[in-house]
Amino acid sequence: MPDPYQQLLDDLAAEQGYLDARLTGLPDETWEHDTPCRGWLVRDVIAHLAEVDDGAAAVASGAAERLEGGERSADGLRSALQDSSRHMTRLQLVDWWRAARQRLQDALRPLDARTRLPWAGPPMSARSFATARLMECWSHGLDALDGAGVEPLHSDRLQHIAHLGFITRSFAYQTRGLEPNTDPLRVELTLPSGAAWARGDEDTANVVSGTAVDFCRVATQRIHYRDTGLSYTAGAAEEFLQVAQAFAGPPGEGRAPQRR
Repeated sequence: MPDPYQQLLDDLAAEQGYLDARLTGLPDETWEHDTPCRGWLVRDVIAHLAEVDDGAAAVASGAAERLEGGERSADGLRSALQDSSRHMTRLQLVDWWRAARQRLQDALRPLDARTRLPWAGPPMSARSFATARLMECWSHGLDALDGAGVEPLHSDRLQHIAHLGFITRSFAYQTRGLEPNTDPLRVELTLPSGAAWARGDEDTANVVSGTAVDFCRVATQRIHYRDTGLSYTAGAAEEFLQVAQAFAGPPGEGRAPQRR
């Protein structure tokens, strides 16, 4: 039977490779397009992924005790390293990202899935650490593809992001200074392949259901939950969608609803 942790790392590499393949061959001018992430061009998204993958590799290998870098540029919208990377060519930027991804894989492969690693928020297991990198690649990839005018193709790798979105329920409340809602909750999703995925109490009346694409976009704050096809019961289920946050750090700006 395949090792679930090693399979997760395979899925991380596959998600990164997919985004690489979708963007690398595009014209240089496309990499200068704006994205839905305020102040970021397509190239800035890839610079961010490269920067954080490098930091993650340093943490996972033991070369750093915590995530380094992240100093903001003059306008506060990008990191200083993102700004400095704007002098890079498209191919230089991609080479940096590829090298950072490989360093991350080399650092994560030997670890036990339960090894605790420091990060931007509370320490997490190597398994959650790798899942967070997959989540960031997919969610930021949505921004880059949107800016490039490329339609995203989704895979069942979304099950990892859905899992992360579900287990961070309490964290999503806490990062907003709110008391977590502990009412039982059930999330029932359909993966891109058509397979069913579910987590939570089977007997609860608090249910979120729909596609994994919609749920993961909400959990990574790439869409407002009211603009999705998700079904949800009033109370704890809808409240969860209002605060859902699969990424570490303070709450993001989120996306404003496009429909009432």
